[in-house]
Amino acid sequence: MARTMNFNAGPAALPLAALERAKQELIDFAGSGMSVMEHSHRGKDYEKVHDEAIALLRELLGIGDSHEVLFLQGGASQLFAQIPMNLLEKGATADYVVTGAWGEKALSEAKLVAGLYGAQTHVACTTGTGEGKEKSYVRAPLPAEVKPAAGAAYLHVTSNETIHGVEFEVDPARPFPSAPGVPLVVDMSSDFLWRKLDVSRFGLVYAGAQKNIGPSGLVAVIVSKELVAKGRKDIPKIFQLRTHAENKSLYNTPPTFSVYMMRNVLAWLKEQGGLAAIEKRNREKAGKLYAVIDANAGFYRCPVERQSRSVMNVVFRLPTEAQEEALVAEAKKRGMVGLKGHRSVGGIRVSTYNAVEPAWVDALCELMKEFVKKAG
Repeated sequence: MARTMNFNAGPAALPLAALERAKQELIDFAGSGMSVMEHSHRGKDYEKVHDEAIALLRELLGIGDSHEVLFLQGGASQLFAQIPMNLLEKGATADYVVTGAWGEKALSEAKLVAGLYGAQTHVACTTGTGEGKEKSYVRAPLPAEVKPAAGAAYLHVTSNETIHGVEFEVDPARPFPSAPGVPLVVDMSSDFLWRKLDVSRFGLVYAGAQKNIGPSGLVAVIVSKELVAKGRKDIPKIFQLRTHAENKSLYNTPPTFSVYMMRNVLAWLKEQGGLAAIEKRNREKAGKLYAVIDANAGFYRCPVERQSRSVMNVVFRLPTEAQEEALVAEAKKRGMVGLKGHRSVGGIRVSTYNAVEPAWVDALCELMKEFVKKAG
């Protein structure tokens, strides 16, 4: 069959090699006469997959003994609440940098938890402008704009806003926000594992798998042992990070097939040359799209400031909504899906995650150039 060119924002494209491996092993995993989905999560066959996934993640990111690797359920949305549940004490403050819709959601959940605990939240910086439906986010903040609270329990950042296409480039001029002695907590759901990362700088990193590292049903968490130890003990065990750290993410039945598929994706990523190679590939893909947009600025418009443009989610507008709909329709005829922007902002969104093939981006660029010519 012809492979659909999948630009969906999540659940998103998976590497063909990872899918083919699953196809070959689906009915008979490791000669067991059973699918991996049928294996006990306490059995040696599944445990080998589980351990390999953890080991691959540690290898790709160079995660040291200072941090735990956890596989949790509930997605990043559950972590929005679970993080303050673990890390906030009475009278404490949680800092948030808000650069888009997902940062807003994380802050909203933290406010609810803080209210229950007699704690509080503080917006260290927001780059949003306007109100209601007119509210927009077009950039990540400069370091000087971030005003953290003194002695905050943690500082939360969304590294890449999937909906608004705003990403922290993390260059010397615009690094992740930080505050001395305050753990940095980052939601990396839509830009996890596309580039190198010094994990030792972070207190906690979390990422829903369904955008860049696997299927839905799983969230990867990298958390310092220090934060795990400090976590509250008066919340249900299932929500305590220490519970999952102490039980190697096997306290309850994990989403075993999602872990298996993530293992396949991580193995593929290693085979591609690791994060250095995949970063080069991803920057080239996004670079081609932005080049077409900028070369035809009278027709295509990217609302995001250049230094904050996402490599993972390229967003842009056409002169009219009708033309946007026509582009999406023509793309579908050519085997491309997932290009319609999020319903809250409209426009076009091209998700160029690790598994998106460069040839797919080339095909889309050609279509975009044709569209400009037809428009005159």
